[in-house]
Amino acid sequence: MHTLVVAEKPSVARDIARVLGAGERGDNCLMGGGYVVTWALGHLVTLKEPEELDEKYRRWRVEDLPILPERMETKVIKKTRSQFLAVKKWMNDAQTEKIVCVTDSGREGELIFRYIYEQAGCTKPVSRLWISSMTDEAIRAGFEALAPSSEYDALYRSARCRADADWLIGMNATRAFTLRYGVLLSIGRVQTPTLSMLVKRRREIDAFVPKVYYTVRADFGDYKGVYIDARGEKRIEEAQQAQTIAARVTGMQGRVTRAEREQKTERPPLLYDLTTLQREAHAQLGLTAKKTLDIAQKLYEQHKLLTYPRTDSRYLSRDMLQKVKNTLQSYDGELAPLGKAALGYGVRLTPRVFDDDKLTDHHAIIPTGKRVKSASLTADERGIYEMVARRLAAAFYPDYRYDALKVVTQVGEDAFLSTGKSVTQAGWKDVYRDVQRTKRKKEDEEAPLPPLSEGDERLCKSAKAVQEQTKPPKEHNDASLLSEMEHAGRQIEDEALREQMKDCALGTPATRAAIIERLIQVGYVRRSGKNLVATPKGMRLIEAVPAEIASPETTGRWERELSEIARGKDSEARFRQGIARLTAFLVEQAGKAPEVAFDPEERRGRKAKKVRDLGIVCPACGQGKIAENSRSFYCTRFRDGCKFTIWKNELERMGGPVLTEKLLRLCVEKGDVRGSTGVIHYRKGCVSFTPADGMP
Repeated sequence: MHTLVVAEKPSVARDIARVLGAGERGDNCLMGGGYVVTWALGHLVTLKEPEELDEKYRRWRVEDLPILPERMETKVIKKTRSQFLAVKKWMNDAQTEKIVCVTDSGREGELIFRYIYEQAGCTKPVSRLWISSMTDEAIRAGFEALAPSSEYDALYRSARCRADADWLIGMNATRAFTLRYGVLLSIGRVQTPTLSMLVKRRREIDAFVPKVYYTVRADFGDYKGVYIDARGEKRIEEAQQAQTIAARVTGMQGRVTRAEREQKTERPPLLYDLTTLQREAHAQLGLTAKKTLDIAQKLYEQHKLLTYPRTDSRYLSRDMLQKVKNTLQSYDGELAPLGKAALGYGVRLTPRVFDDDKLTDHHAIIPTGKRVKSASLTADERGIYEMVARRLAAAFYPDYRYDALKVVTQVGEDAFLSTGKSVTQAGWKDVYRDVQRTKRKKEDEEAPLPPLSEGDERLCKSAKAVQEQTKPPKEHNDASLLSEMEHAGRQIEDEALREQMKDCALGTPATRAAIIERLIQVGYVRRSGKNLVATPKGMRLIEAVPAEIASPETTGRWERELSEIARGKDSEARFRQGIARLTAFLVEQAGKAPEVAFDPEERRGRKAKKVRDLGIVCPACGQGKIAENSRSFYCTRFRDGCKFTIWKNELERMGGPVLTEKLLRLCVEKGDVRGSTGVIHYRKGCVSFTPADGMP
């Protein structure tokens, strides 16, 4: 007898097998030590397409919507069917005593395994491996602490609800609005409100009208200042007024009337979750959200240098204190001094780092402690690893402290403001001293201020009026859009509801990058340098769909409910009822959707199946012609509402033949066509069959 271990990917299976001592190659598996280790290839099983539930859904028709199956059925993915059959064989093998699920420790990983398990018809007991690191030590510790799969049933229910909801909204809304506008329009529960954020920003930029204003900048020799009025406002509306002020103060004696110094402190930043890592990697390394996730996943799975990346937590558990010390001690190369310094400052149980109450399924992303010297990393991989390593070290450095300086110099009746900063303790910012990019600052903030006190006098050597203008909002990029998705509740206009929904998000850390890429793939968004810009098609879609699917409010609320279901604290039935109601509502609204002019476009993806016009007038509408594709005969005016369809296999269930063009022409010409197996009857566009043994 043996234990079957099912991993999500072959690379993970190889690592697990090596630790378990299963080094013998078998049938799509590795064997040894009482274990058989096999793998999926990501998803092996998925939800069926509508036409696989009922042949009538093969044609997109408004009257068939909404599609609300009583039970969501799954199927084996054709491309990876051979691997599924191998896993199924091992699951149901008489020698398999029990099963260990080692797919990714998260909602999607749980769904991948449960789909396979159910599709295979397996009933054997299952345990779950739940780890945040792929080091040998973590794998061994995980196998010593396996939990019954039933402990993750709530997580699976949440995953299943998410998959079903995406199917129902996507399939129905996409069909309904595509039929309404005659252009393929992909609509999704998460992707559409995400697109709405980009469209909103694009509209703000398009509507922006720049406004010219003026500032007056004065040079006092060893420092500079900018004119402020009695309200502290720097902007001057009229050029003449600005020029008058500049001329009035030039060559005049000024006197310091206010010199303030305020001590300020910045705590070390929190550790990385995935979304924060993606945002900062975009800013520092210019990487897209997807690229950052791919690299972090590779550093986790292949190089074993980082812990599990698909996390939304920025904290560690209290029992990880010694592990953190060991990890910092393992830093090598140019990171070694940072690890040593952090240990010197003292690694202790500070709640800013170690907080069990703020943990989710996984802790924050940190290095595993494996030395990086021997790893062969690309420049981007090294960049991501060093970001995470520096962040862990910075967490134990002292605070960054500085004095914020504010000086007002009075020149006659005019006042000039000067601001600056005097660092008193570099603290954690020392970690980034050699990698931080120099940020451009305003002219009056660039130079440090000299020591100034009230009553000090300075000559205004020169002053000039500077013309400036207001700037439009910036286009979103990966970093800013990820932030908007993470805090989608901020988009809600109603103040009371916004406070209630402040923790709502669009998607999860693991899915947000894929959502952005999907918007680009379907032509709603394009990249312009580092920016993400809504296309005309994307903007028109948001004009066409109702607010209920475009607003982040609905989706954010559902994401919160999915999280509650995963924790066993919310009703799955209520969530499903809400999704069904929205699905029906979207189909209804598509029929009432406004007139929006989408540009005609060629279908993307696979080549269209060959269609032939048979030159026979449609018997149903009398205007179109009968056309043929690989599966049916139908009217060329089907987009205009003609319902004429004859399926080629329609007579098979009655014992008749498969219809061919020749048979259909004979039917149209003669009405009845007699053959050796029976008679085909044709009346007003409908066919039926009487078998030979049923004829008089």
